[in-house]
Amino acid sequence: MQGVAYFNDCEFFEAHEVWEELWQEDHGPSRKFMQGLIQAAVALHHFGNGNIRGAKKVYFGSRSYLAAYRPVHMGIDLEKFLGEMDQCFAEVAAATETFPEIAINPELIPEIHLDPPAA
Repeated sequence: MQGVAYFNDCEFFEAHEVWEELWQEDHGPSRKFMQGLIQAAVALHHFGNGNIRGAKKVYFGSRSYLAAYRPVHMGIDLEKFLGEMDQCFAEVAAATETFPEIAINPELIPEIHLDPPAA
């Protein structure tokens, strides 16, 4: 899955683009799941660019979409992924300032590991 490769390389805008194409074609039960992945990538993109307000908003949207597909969907362990996203966004989620200045911790950026691995 090319979107996962981009995501794991921290190419979040590119992951978003790939997943958005799939999302536009998908009118089945995984449509909201794809939307959650798109928003996870956008949240990390915003966070990395210092748009904390935008990152926070999209992060919570992503969580909402993905949580409905727990524990595992399309080979992604959502318990693990959402837990890692929560760690990465903990300071952002707790921020009360309108325009907080928070730097992303590269050590906390989640990766997606498919089970079974993509061919």
